[in-house]
Amino acid sequence: KSLIFVSGILGQQIGTGQVVFILAPRINAVGRLGDAELAIRLLTTKDETKASEMAKLLDQDNRRRRDIDESTLKEALEMVERNVDLNKDKAIVLASCGWHPGVIGIVASRLVERFHRPTIMIAIDGEEGKGSARSIPGFHLYEALKECDQYLIRYGGHKYAAGLSISPKDINTFREKFKKVTDQRLTDDDLLPRLFIDAELELTQIDTNLIKLLDLFAPFGPQNSRPIFQTRNLSVWGGPYVVGNNHLRLRVKKDNAVFDCIGFGFGDMAKPLSTKGIKLDLAYVVETNYWNDTYKIQLRIKDLKNSAID
Repeated sequence: KSLIFVSGILGQQIGTGQVVFILAPRINAVGRLGDAELAIRLLTTKDETKASEMAKLLDQDNRRRRDIDESTLKEALEMVERNVDLNKDKAIVLASCGWHPGVIGIVASRLVERFHRPTIMIAIDGEEGKGSARSIPGFHLYEALKECDQYLIRYGGHKYAAGLSISPKDINTFREKFKKVTDQRLTDDDLLPRLFIDAELELTQIDTNLIKLLDLFAPFGPQNSRPIFQTRNLSVWGGPYVVGNNHLRLRVKKDNAVFDCIGFGFGDMAKPLSTKGIKLDLAYVVETNYWNDTYKIQLRIKDLKNSAID
């Protein structure tokens, strides 16, 4: 309850979205940055005063973790721009002495989302680098690391995620070997991200009855993702704008139905979408957003394109 309070969601319905995106990051942050014991004590204490104090500390650590995430991502993107040839390289392997090993996995996942390539982030600390790797569909990460094991101190993982340790002097040769493995195993077509649409909807079909129906499929997670819908030829209603850390806010309209949309990481699209008369094809999930003591249906953008472009 104390963690729910400091997270700002007291009084709201607590579903998988609130757990995954709001509560769990606060529990995980303290372990990523140091010792997870504080989170364990919070979850097991019966003392409300102590729980409140610990929840505040977890919230502070999560804020610090987010700051570290953002600075690490910014540095990683700059390194990609300087050192990675996205027209040729089918993998990204980055290393730095200044990175925190507790957040490089999160940043590697964000780079995979942006560039759709197997990505390895290595945090160097003295005589050893600790790496976190993330992959894409069709590329078995652990099997690829096995082909590079002569350069690794140790490694482990599975198809989509792995961890490794490496001597800093071996990073460059490991990078070249790993890139050769990806060249052999991945085609150019594999590097094109795919989004699978579950159904095509019209905005007039989206209402509270649909929300109740979708809730029957919960809880949603990695093996039970929210259905992705598509609607074509939408008008942009009002002016798109950027909120938070490069997130897109806009309203779409068709056949007298209007809905708010949020696109995390889509902030760069605000200007192109401001073109007068533009029509959109939108891929999205339907969810509810709690704001000003009110629940409202919103569309969370998965992808979008100009309807005039095939």
